[in-house]
Amino acid sequence: MTDFTARRTMMVDTQIRPSDVTKFPIIQAMLSVPREDFVPADKIESAYVEENVDLGGSRVVLEPRTLAKMLDALDIQADELVLDLGCGLGYSSAVMARMAEAVVAVEDDEARADEAQAALSRAGADNVAVHVGALAEGAAKHGPYDVVVLQGAAEHLPEAIIDQVKEGGRIAALLVEGALGTVKIGYKIDGVMSWRFAFNAGAPVLPGFERHQAFTL
Repeated sequence: MTDFTARRTMMVDTQIRPSDVTKFPIIQAMLSVPREDFVPADKIESAYVEENVDLGGSRVVLEPRTLAKMLDALDIQADELVLDLGCGLGYSSAVMARMAEAVVAVEDDEARADEAQAALSRAGADNVAVHVGALAEGAAKHGPYDVVVLQGAAEHLPEAIIDQVKEGGRIAALLVEGALGTVKIGYKIDGVMSWRFAFNAGAPVLPGFERHQAFTL
């Protein structure tokens, strides 16, 4: 029988700590949340590998390092409300639920959202609400949010998402131009997003976050 607890410790010791992620709440959450419960059953052996786990349909569970470094840059506080866009089967939401006051997890696939809700319940993440809807529309009725996190890449950010970031709040987005992916942290100051480079990473573009090409005759 696979010892997932040992794999979890190894993930933190070989992928997270060497990436200069040292904040105790992040380390503790990633040691505690059973990542193997939040990947497809046929991918369970890949739960702790150092890469994105494929969910199908250009959707992934972000590799542990990418998520951890995003969380490190965001520095989520215990009284904050988080919007998790493209939560997949709920892993990122379960991790952030241990740091934030509450998480609203958005998933556009109803069956996947049901699986996420079940996995989150098993993990005791009772402060996560799973919202089914288009990722690019967010979940305005629960907002605005202190923190917004994209669980995939974006070629552009819809205004609807930026509008849901609270004044003084922040967003972590993996922005891609061509083959290059850079995670940037955006801070909302006087209604305008100010972006800072965090680190390089890669992931498929989330549906609704593609750059729409202008048609030319």
